[in-house]
Amino acid sequence: MDRASLPVVSVVVVNYRGAEDTITCVRGLAEVDHPAELLEVIVVDNEAHDTARLKAELPGVKVVTSEQNLGFAGGCNLGVDHATGGVLAFLNNDARADRNWIKAAIRVFHAEPAVGAVASKVLDWDGEKIDFVDGGLTWFGMGYKRHAGQDDDGSHDGPKDVLFGTGSALFVRTELYKQLGGFDERFFMFYEDVDLGWRLNLRGWRVRYEPASLTYHRHHASMSSIDHSRELYLLERNALMSLYKNFSDETLAKVLPAALALCVRRATARGEIDPTQLEITRRPADPADDQAPVGVPRQALAGFLAIDQFVEAMPSLQKSRKIEQAARRMSDTDLVPLMRKALEPAYPLPRYLAAHDVLVDVLGLDDVFGKPRKILVITGDAISDRMAGPAIRAWHMADVLSGEHQVRLVTTNPLCAPPDAPFGVERARPKELPPHVAWADVVVLQGHALEMVAELKKASSTKIVVCDMYDPMHLELLEQGKDDTDDKRALDLETVTRVLNTQLERGDFFLCASERQRHFWLGHLAALGRLTPTLYDNDPTTQSLLGIVPFGLSGKPPQRTGPAIKDVVPGVSDADKVVIWAGGVYSWFDPLSLIEAMDHLRRRQPSAKLYFLGMKHPNPEVPDMDIAGQTRALSAQLGLTGETVFFNDGWVPYNERQNWLLDANCGVTTHYEHVETTFAFRTRVLDYLWAGLPIVTTSGDSFADLVLREGLGVVVPPEDPEALADALEKVLYDEEFAAACRERIAVVRERFTWETALAPLAEFCRNPRPAADRLPGSAPLVRTPGLSRSDKVKRDLQLVREYLDAGGPTELAKRATGRLRKIARGGKHG
Repeated sequence: MDRASLPVVSVVVVNYRGAEDTITCVRGLAEVDHPAELLEVIVVDNEAHDTARLKAELPGVKVVTSEQNLGFAGGCNLGVDHATGGVLAFLNNDARADRNWIKAAIRVFHAEPAVGAVASKVLDWDGEKIDFVDGGLTWFGMGYKRHAGQDDDGSHDGPKDVLFGTGSALFVRTELYKQLGGFDERFFMFYEDVDLGWRLNLRGWRVRYEPASLTYHRHHASMSSIDHSRELYLLERNALMSLYKNFSDETLAKVLPAALALCVRRATARGEIDPTQLEITRRPADPADDQAPVGVPRQALAGFLAIDQFVEAMPSLQKSRKIEQAARRMSDTDLVPLMRKALEPAYPLPRYLAAHDVLVDVLGLDDVFGKPRKILVITGDAISDRMAGPAIRAWHMADVLSGEHQVRLVTTNPLCAPPDAPFGVERARPKELPPHVAWADVVVLQGHALEMVAELKKASSTKIVVCDMYDPMHLELLEQGKDDTDDKRALDLETVTRVLNTQLERGDFFLCASERQRHFWLGHLAALGRLTPTLYDNDPTTQSLLGIVPFGLSGKPPQRTGPAIKDVVPGVSDADKVVIWAGGVYSWFDPLSLIEAMDHLRRRQPSAKLYFLGMKHPNPEVPDMDIAGQTRALSAQLGLTGETVFFNDGWVPYNERQNWLLDANCGVTTHYEHVETTFAFRTRVLDYLWAGLPIVTTSGDSFADLVLREGLGVVVPPEDPEALADALEKVLYDEEFAAACRERIAVVRERFTWETALAPLAEFCRNPRPAADRLPGSAPLVRTPGLSRSDKVKRDLQLVREYLDAGGPTELAKRATGRLRKIARGGKHG
């Protein structure tokens, strides 16, 4: 790494009556590979027992004294109060840092700005046994080090995301740590690192285990002279405090009663207390003996007192809980994989294990920690057996995602009469959307849906949002609104562009339909300031921000369920060659050249027929476009209607469209040469691929490139009826050519099944995270240092020369006046 990109790292070491270890630990930091001038070491001396010795033997180290024992959590926070670095490093005083300890962690922060903390690998002092390589969390709030005590055999040398890192060797971004309030000092010690990592993850930050950031831990200082019951008390109490703060309302309602009950059972099992000794049937014969004290072992008492003090802390914990729940961006379901084995009972005590299994079973806790993520898909299109592109796309998103998650498809359109589905489908007016949004962990939306949920638009919204940008509405509007007045066109375009910009500013993940669209939307995102250095450093490809999700087709080949065109539509026989126009007739298409082409073709091939599959959009809110009327008029004028050209006045049911496609011999789509075409994705072409139809298309869009590149049909110039007629004749009557096209289509269409097309969305929903530039608490690791007084003078003299060269004394006077005005308004200067 370039030295200029290295931050100041503040290493905080907490000492409590362990000066010998602390001095060894701090002196060892001199061997770490990080510039000495960028390394700040802070030692906090709890209870001030060793302050004089520490100051004497550790020159150049900030020794901060606390007259009372603040514990590990409070000691660390006190050290942070004196830290100036952009990165905090917490190191136990009985630990030894490897030479690459800091460098490896900083490399992670630079490469992955969505990482809020780096968890070091920790081995025992001899480097043979594992201390920390992964963290687990039980449903009852107890964190544990997975694989601790096992041989370090190299199987844990791959970086990975974890729920938490051990506080004995942990790096955290300074601004982020402060925003979270640091370690929770109520914990004193134990699980404060679990709680911090849990809170980081809930807010969308990642905690990254980095094995190259290595330390060695001696393990003997802080608890060696203290009875084990006191440690048990802290572990039990802190586990309850941590789960109370961090689980959602829904999870906590089930987990907390069970955790309290299990805490009691652990206590009685540890102390080997006879749980039936106070049964009334077991009272002694002598009443005096019935009043004798009952002995309670300290290990059992620890659990009872932990519950008592958890209750005592609840008023203050409730305030913390409100903060954490308001700030959370991730669901409990999102974090279950990081818990590793949430239903792990943790203690091998027979009576305890029996109670654990009973609670999990009776209270349904396996459902809580195995339940699917909740995903809401919102569309503004009509949902019925007759659906257009947006609704079809939303429907298949819901269908594919429902295989792994709990999905709800909601339309704001008045028409909602859905076919049977393996997911919920509902209609909601805009004012009824907020409860649906509140229910969801992830919201996938298209069109104007974001405008209907004001709370979701706010920058402060913590909901994860996926915006489907497959339809560049503003480009469509340029064509669609040509018949409107200039001022209305300008206003409509401004409104739609603002709608799209709002989505681009708010979304955590975006979907587009093609590589062309991807370039287009990347330009939009860059212009809006979304392609920040943070986001770029997190993913230079930007694939994690903007995924290509084309329209899809069914993985199952079309199966005929009834007749459709041939020998059904008057004027079309089974011997005729049918050209099908699938989908609607809209302003950005060119059906007029196609009508003229059919006029040319019928003179050579009278058996050629053209069938328009749908002239009336199924969404009642979509008005008829003038181009449809022009198409009918031209066909009638040329004497084609009813003989060569045929119109379906309605819309074919979505689940029956294969019958019409299977009656066709080729599919056609024609459009004008304009910017809408360049970035469009003609979804009807997918149906042609599905049915194995050779394709005739105008050049200019991404599908024309595909047809030309893969040999799926013929591509013709825009607005060229003669070339179009020749192309149609070739695919209809050259059997060898058509067969070759169908053979290649059979291979290409496998790329466009809905399961394949939606893979980027499915992958994102398996591990949804806020976009890196939307994470709260982001701050630069390294800030540009302020100018010294002499540097400011040099800068100002240089500016004077530049102003004089640019415009002489007049320009200089103007600039100086501007500077003075800025100072007068309170603006920064110098």
